[in-house]
Amino acid sequence: MNGATAQDGPALLEGFARIALDAGERIMAIYSGAAPVGATAKADGSPLTQADLAADAAIAAGLAALCPDIPVLSEEGADGAAASPLGRRFILVDPLDGTREFLSRTDEFTVNIALIEDGRPVLGVVHAPALRRLWLGDVAAGRAEKREIGAPQAGHPIHARPVPDRDLVAVASRSHRDAETDAFLARLPVAGCRSIGSSLKFCLVAEGEADVYPRFGPTMEWDTAAGHAVLVAAGGRVTAPDGGEFRYGKREEGFRNGPFIAWGGGGPPASQGAPTI
Repeated sequence: MNGATAQDGPALLEGFARIALDAGERIMAIYSGAAPVGATAKADGSPLTQADLAADAAIAAGLAALCPDIPVLSEEGADGAAASPLGRRFILVDPLDGTREFLSRTDEFTVNIALIEDGRPVLGVVHAPALRRLWLGDVAAGRAEKREIGAPQAGHPIHARPVPDRDLVAVASRSHRDAETDAFLARLPVAGCRSIGSSLKFCLVAEGEADVYPRFGPTMEWDTAAGHAVLVAAGGRVTAPDGGEFRYGKREEGFRNGPFIAWGGGGPPASQGAPTI
């Protein structure tokens, strides 16, 4: 992280946390309402709800007040942003990650805000409003934290556990699991796999509840950046399947991600190397 971010990182991270909590309140007002939640289909076929739009508006206003000089790329405004460069330092926002989980009422949806510098996530906040949890990551400080909303304690540090040589615990997408993911996991000494929605998968690895999260299906940069930052701050890694760096700001690709593997501490088991498909 450069000098400017090293100085304002803690303040920005706490600001991101406040903004995410505000967005979460907007989401829960709709989620908890008596009326059924309706959705329309975006151009790519993914669902869009009033909760997505309400959270996006709250985050846009909050970031404009907190850090007006840093460009923001949000999922809901990505079409316009793709036409111009963002620069080396920008914010990625997914106002409601896991809209399908929101609609099916699994509680497994999140608000994601991340700061990107030189293609790498350096600050990240993941908020799960229905679960009343908040994860924060400051990569430069090597500090990751989990907070229970409304709990008397302020929060506690989290750490990715060292990846064991056997009996790994994996996490995988609830809505987007595919044959490539199954093939990858079959090559590892996995003892169990938990399916869960949204960026919560990164958080489970970050707090030592799981060891690996593979993703071969399509994702966008705003889906992964905040969870990536939390995991790296907790001592984990996110790489391409061949072990190469997983980067952000891919405007020419429409901000689409390639496949990635999120690992706990130390990366893949020493006995396995870096499995690929």
